[in-house]
Amino acid sequence: MSLQALPHADPGVPDTRSGLRFLLWLELRQIGGQVKAALWGTLHMAAVACFPAAVGIAVQAVVDGSGGRLAFAGGLIVALGVVTAVGDTMLHRTAVTNWIAAAARVQLLLSRKTVELGSLLTRRVAAGEVVAVSTGDVEKIGWFVEALARFACSLLATVGVTVALLVYQPELGLIVAAGVPVLALSVLPLLPHATRRADEQRAKAGKATELASDTVAGLRVLRGIGGEELFLSRYRQASQEVRGAAVRNARMWALISAVQVALPGLLLLAVTWYGARLALDGRIAVGELVTVYGTVVFLLFPLRGFEEIAMAYSFSRPSARRAAAVLALRRDSAGDSTGDHRGTWTPAERLPAGDLHDPLTGLLATAGELTAVVCGDPDAAGTLADRLGGHSPSGAGDAPSVLLGGIALDGLPLTAARATVLVQDKDPVLLSGTLTELLDVPASGHVTPAEALAAAQCGDVLDALAQASVDDSGDPMRSPITERGRSLSGGQRQRLALARSLVADPEVLVLDEPTSAVDTHTEARIAQGLRALRAGRTTVVLTSSPLLLDRADRVVFVEDGTVRASGTHRELLRADLGYRAVVTRETEHEPEGPEGPRGPGQSARLEKAEETA
Repeated sequence: MSLQALPHADPGVPDTRSGLRFLLWLELRQIGGQVKAALWGTLHMAAVACFPAAVGIAVQAVVDGSGGRLAFAGGLIVALGVVTAVGDTMLHRTAVTNWIAAAARVQLLLSRKTVELGSLLTRRVAAGEVVAVSTGDVEKIGWFVEALARFACSLLATVGVTVALLVYQPELGLIVAAGVPVLALSVLPLLPHATRRADEQRAKAGKATELASDTVAGLRVLRGIGGEELFLSRYRQASQEVRGAAVRNARMWALISAVQVALPGLLLLAVTWYGARLALDGRIAVGELVTVYGTVVFLLFPLRGFEEIAMAYSFSRPSARRAAAVLALRRDSAGDSTGDHRGTWTPAERLPAGDLHDPLTGLLATAGELTAVVCGDPDAAGTLADRLGGHSPSGAGDAPSVLLGGIALDGLPLTAARATVLVQDKDPVLLSGTLTELLDVPASGHVTPAEALAAAQCGDVLDALAQASVDDSGDPMRSPITERGRSLSGGQRQRLALARSLVADPEVLVLDEPTSAVDTHTEARIAQGLRALRAGRTTVVLTSSPLLLDRADRVVFVEDGTVRASGTHRELLRADLGYRAVVTRETEHEPEGPEGPRGPGQSARLEKAEETA
């Protein structure tokens, strides 16, 4: 294929049952490019293999004093030089194209898998491992795809030249025919050791990458507690372990390279010694000896392809296994276990609006209302948010799918589920770019960026971006936002992420602690703006903030994985002790007052919550 056709319109469905099956699947997906590379490589090898014969003709022509044969040999060498140059050039072009095409295919598959899994990806696979798979592992997989075509033409050249020597000079050809299989298979006993060392190096490199990414992500916190040196020493130790593993790996491959040089050298010595004896006895001509010698020297070239394919496979096999493990992940663990709940849906139909219902917890969010959910366990809130977005967490077993209007979200195509239900987790990511680019997301068009920014109370953020404008316009929409919004405070990042979600205006919006880093005055205005802007749309907010809870049409209290109570914020505050404990941060063993358990300072907190309500 041509590089102009990249990226692939359809990368296909990979075979992720094992690393080897994944590599074979990649080979079959671009078999045309592999055949082209093998043909060009065979032409190149054949031209190079013919050089010893042409030189032998020239030498024998000089010995016999034949000017005509010498001229013929000269012309043959020129023609072989042209063919060699063309074949080598086209082999390089097609082989590199295969490499890039394979790497691009794997990158596209990984990108689609990242989009499919969303935040679940880093919960199932470490972030450093994902980075390592999408960078170094992709390169090694592409290397194997490229090397396989060169190995195919090397194998053909080796077999062809060996057979030709047997026909041309049987006595010397027998020595070559006996020695070539030994040379080709000599590295096999060393490959398991080399593979283990390559795996060890890759594993240590993945851990070091994971440690580095975690350190960079938490650099601001580390500086705040003075922990830079501690984590720097940990990374230094991890990098030294990677260096040591790389040195041990390099020593093994140096040994393999030495074997691949020493054994062919011994074969060349044996052929030269025996051929010289045959020439002295007059059993072969000098030109024939030169031809055989040159042919054996040529064999050293394709035999290097055997070493390359062994090295490429040893490095790419664990890389392919890790890539296949990531690509094998699925966004739903329930599979077809949802049974009758799954319903029917086709892409041509518009997904009907309806109540959002989670059969596992019993949560019901009425269509068109603002529903607040209070969880006794903060980690359970994140898990519930993922479920409401149609992402069954790892280990969900036979848990039924969340239903929207009676249709299972796990049974919908990914594009339909994402277009209908949007989940904003408690730690949203802001990509680098301008504010305009940040808010340029797939949207219904009913909410403008200005309305979303106003509802999310981003006025001070706009002022800060305007002051940091790189041009003289002072337009905050054109101001750049650094990666992950590191130049902004936590509250500012949170509000911009909320504005992005509001611009999308999905049928169902799930927000996990959207105002945890915002002060109370701003939070109150956000609660009011959120309710007004999402009027008529289904909104679920997982929070324990009284300011948000009071604006909700209905509050649901979830404890130990099931719905314990529901009602308005005021009703639950007075009627449910567990709910009150979570919202007001009370302890259950504080003494009771006339209206329930109250201790020192508790009455004030409760009165404040009621006043807020």
